[in-house]
Amino acid sequence: MWRQLLPIGRDAASGGYRRFAWTRADSECRRWFEEQARGRGLTYEVDRNGNQWAWLGEPARGDAVVTGSHLDSVPDGGAFDGPLGVVSAFAALDELRRRGARFAKPLGIVNFGDEEGARFGLACVGSRLTAGALTVEQAHRLTDADGITLPRAMEAAGHDPGAIGPDPERLDRIGAFVELHVEQGRALDLSGDRIGIASAIWPHGRWRFDFRGEANHAGTTRLADRRDPMLSYAGTVLAARREAELAGAVATFGKIAVEPNGVNAVPSLVRGWLDSRAADQQSLDAVVDGVRQAARAHAREHGVTLDVERESFTPVVEFDHALRDELARILGSDTDLRVPVLGTGAGHDAGILSGRVPTAMLFVRNPTGVSHSPAESADEDDCVAGVLALADVLEGLACT
Repeated sequence: MWRQLLPIGRDAASGGYRRFAWTRADSECRRWFEEQARGRGLTYEVDRNGNQWAWLGEPARGDAVVTGSHLDSVPDGGAFDGPLGVVSAFAALDELRRRGARFAKPLGIVNFGDEEGARFGLACVGSRLTAGALTVEQAHRLTDADGITLPRAMEAAGHDPGAIGPDPERLDRIGAFVELHVEQGRALDLSGDRIGIASAIWPHGRWRFDFRGEANHAGTTRLADRRDPMLSYAGTVLAARREAELAGAVATFGKIAVEPNGVNAVPSLVRGWLDSRAADQQSLDAVVDGVRQAARAHAREHGVTLDVERESFTPVVEFDHALRDELARILGSDTDLRVPVLGTGAGHDAGILSGRVPTAMLFVRNPTGVSHSPAESADEDDCVAGVLALADVLEGLACT
């Protein structure tokens, strides 16, 4: 399975993946998922929001155990973020069948659409729509860099966007959702453990900063006469680093758009996107407020205007304590695994669903901690340990 997925959407120059929602690469990944489901005799379906599901047993009972993740990527992302959870889900089912496990509850495997938000700028679109955390009106306003709306992109890929929206009936099928994911950090590598259990997802969000100045000639305009928004933006980037260090948080300006974007032109507009995350809401608020105040001061200093808009936000997610404790109990019995519990600054579909169904997460060790990069990696032995741990969990939750 891993070898089949590896070439899909991979950029030859960077070695990273560009599996953006509702593109050709995404369609190939979706076709792969369907083949894996049908090849195992599972019931395959696509919901109103484009998420893919594979079912063993009758899911309408309301106590289904579901696992899975996503197959899309960030620009030039790695091979493991998302796909490891989907591949491991199918592999765990194979392992349970090899063991002769008898299922007392329905089992579901899911591929959530557009988790990374690389194309339309909002993460976890598929799960947000399903959980009602994204309205139909908001979804219809999402556009990519070429001005293509989400519904138009879905339609071009062969999916009818007319029914997108909350799907409470589908969520009512789920009794527990467990997502396996490569760790996006080095906590497990530093502790020497292969597998971890998530405790919570830090609160996090994205803010857009628009600095508007005056376009002018780079060679003939005196420095004193310039209204250069790039200077305000640069100062704000440094302020974000400073505020994050003070709060023990993280803050990143990783995306920028410049107009007119000419080498010999003073910009008229610099638009930057801030991603910030912290262990608690108070720390996150302190970081964002500090960055916003610094941006306003820099804007006044250089004679430019500033608009700040919060584009997305997810509060702290405490995973279901009872389910988390049950995972620890299952993995702590009849096994030599030591399974630490750790928090994460990365968002996941499991976090979106947590308000509607009991959710939990397993992490697989990442030896470098690098993620959202072609250098993202996990050792094969650790991935196998993840599959076996997931199989143990599914057996404990869904089998007699």
